[in-house]
Amino acid sequence: MEPQRAKEGCWPGPHGSGALWELLWGRGRPLCCGPWAGHTLQAQGAEPPGWGCGTTPAPGFLGTDCSQAQQIQQEQQRPCVAPGQAAVPASDDRFLLQAVENLCSHKVSATLYKQLRQVCEDHVQAQILPFREYPFVAHALDSLVFLKKMDTCWQDHCRQMIMVRGIFLFLDRTYVLQNSLLPSIWDMGLELFRNHIISDKMVQSKTIDGILLLIERERSGEAVDRSLLRSLLGMLSDLQVYKDSFELKFLEETNCLYAAEGQRLMQEREVPEYLNHVSKRLEEEGDRVITYLDHSTQQAARCVLLGLDHLLDENRVPDLTQMYQLFSRVKGGQHALLQHWSEYIKTFGTAIVINPEKDKDMVQDLLEFKDRVDHVVEVCFQRNERFVNLMKESFEAFINRRPNKPAELIAKHVDSKLRAGNKEATDEELERILDKIMILFRFIHGKDVFEAFYKKDLAKRLLVGKSASVDAEKSMLSKLKHECGAAFTSKLEGMFKDMELSKDIMVHFKQHMQNQSAPGPIDLTVNILTMGYWPTYTPVEVHLPPEMVRLQEVFKAFYLGKHSGRKLQWQSTLGHAVLKAEFKEGKKEFQVSLFQTLVLLMFNEGDGFSFEEIKMATGIEDSELRRTLQSLACGKARVLIKSPKGKEVEDGDKFLFNAEFKHKLFRIKINQIQMKETVEEQVSTTERVFQDRQYQIDAAIVRIMKMRKTLGHNLLVSELYNQLKFPVKPGDLKKRIESLIDRDYMERDKDSPNQYHYVA
Repeated sequence: MEPQRAKEGCWPGPHGSGALWELLWGRGRPLCCGPWAGHTLQAQGAEPPGWGCGTTPAPGFLGTDCSQAQQIQQEQQRPCVAPGQAAVPASDDRFLLQAVENLCSHKVSATLYKQLRQVCEDHVQAQILPFREYPFVAHALDSLVFLKKMDTCWQDHCRQMIMVRGIFLFLDRTYVLQNSLLPSIWDMGLELFRNHIISDKMVQSKTIDGILLLIERERSGEAVDRSLLRSLLGMLSDLQVYKDSFELKFLEETNCLYAAEGQRLMQEREVPEYLNHVSKRLEEEGDRVITYLDHSTQQAARCVLLGLDHLLDENRVPDLTQMYQLFSRVKGGQHALLQHWSEYIKTFGTAIVINPEKDKDMVQDLLEFKDRVDHVVEVCFQRNERFVNLMKESFEAFINRRPNKPAELIAKHVDSKLRAGNKEATDEELERILDKIMILFRFIHGKDVFEAFYKKDLAKRLLVGKSASVDAEKSMLSKLKHECGAAFTSKLEGMFKDMELSKDIMVHFKQHMQNQSAPGPIDLTVNILTMGYWPTYTPVEVHLPPEMVRLQEVFKAFYLGKHSGRKLQWQSTLGHAVLKAEFKEGKKEFQVSLFQTLVLLMFNEGDGFSFEEIKMATGIEDSELRRTLQSLACGKARVLIKSPKGKEVEDGDKFLFNAEFKHKLFRIKINQIQMKETVEEQVSTTERVFQDRQYQIDAAIVRIMKMRKTLGHNLLVSELYNQLKFPVKPGDLKKRIESLIDRDYMERDKDSPNQYHYVA
């Protein structure tokens, strides 16, 4: 609170009203420099000090003549009044202000501030004794007298500090303002009152207990002095002890009161009467907050009184059931419960979705939250359709507060469940998990984002043989088809068809090879992927061994002989192999990627190669080759020996074949060190989704305009919203319309710019 200048009252210091004069005039010794320097001032009881006039100024101080000092003395021969007396004359006021300004101007501000604080502290300390000695018992009259005395003390303190700050305003706005570690004069007054009076355990306890007793009396129906409560609680707030000293005890007593009262009245009264009483109590507490409680208490008190969030957080099913039954018996009761139900779901769900730091657990947290609210609806709310529908609306609202990310993470969560090595669940449990994930899937708007990430992960599972179960994969595909239609899953189904057709092609190819001399001891398996079905892969050129190249050519001739007009493009990044090797310990087999295969095959021609030699021989891109060599020489299965040793592959490093290699398994899988999916890769996938959306918007606009021929802008936008199955902004639609106009698919009406014509 910013103090206002007071015109009445004077500081009743320990030496009477002369305390301020003693502070300013140095208590009998020269304190200031300037016009009054060198003159000793004596305080005379409660009167302003008289002037003594010396002829020689004190060493180091400026002098003045007696006539000037006497003139000021005559002007100030008026008493400084105590509280309750007449106001300080304006001439005294100006004189004090001028005195403070002169003291500050002559560099004694620090001493002045220190002595001012001491005088204030002496005064405040003198006030505590009556409060400590006051006999306080839990009696209404005694507590009321005590609280009134405390309020009087606080009000007097505030008035006095306003006056002091007005007099020392120049000190406050110069020296104190420039020293950030010093509290302002007003804050100093609050600090002294807090430290010496309200922080006294006995005084604080009497004050808080007295306030709570008054509130208890008011809740019981008695009339109390609300202005007194407002003043005292405002004091606690200004002194920054409201929350720790009062609010906690107030909420605790409120909780106990209404818990006991609720249990008693539920036994004694009918439901309508009980709910009317609850409504009345809520109004009373709301009025109490407005009238004299701090506004920070409002939400806390509301939680204590309503308690729905608390019951839901703690999953207190019996209490929630009882609450639902009570509210259902009163007209309009369910409506209030529905509102809080929706707010709770949105608030709790938004906290899960919106925080990027919780992305790792987002989907699992959403599934657990959905299970919890489903249980509440099922058991407590008796599957009330209004609660079920509002729950769905609330989930849809908060899950789309963060566009695209929930869809991406749901797709990745499905991948983690369908990938081989996931032993968390049986087939039946996996089916239940997928059903729950599909419920979340229904809520997301960006289903095309889900499809893009799901397709990318599905491709990895199918091509590398990482799928845990073909049945589970097809079950998930069936769920998606049922939810979104055949168009959504057509490409995904195409991927499965490609894998089935590839198996048939390889059966015929092997039969074909039996009638020919095979080029080397290589057993080739090829997957034929239809480019439109699968994610886009960038072709990578590498140097394959001649035996592999010849076998590729044989397969190409075989395939194109049966399917003329088609084109094959080899994708080296997706290839993998099983290599046989001999060591001193015996024979081993390695499951490796194509890049690892090319590196290891080099060691049939020599025992050691440098990084540059391997790069030149294989043609593998630099960063990819470094990761490949890391997996072979720095991982758990070290088939190669790196020199010098280290986890990073640097230029000039040498690699030797490890003839001493040992491993307890016969077939060993050497995992390629993969880069974690970078932000760029995620952005790339999202960007492809965005590009696909542009094509769909363009196609929808052309389709509508071709049918309507002429259409206004608003009607066109409305039609687009009805046809498009993903969220889109009006600005994006406008850009696509402009693009089609530029490409002469449509044109604006010359007389009406918001009217469009289709161009045949």
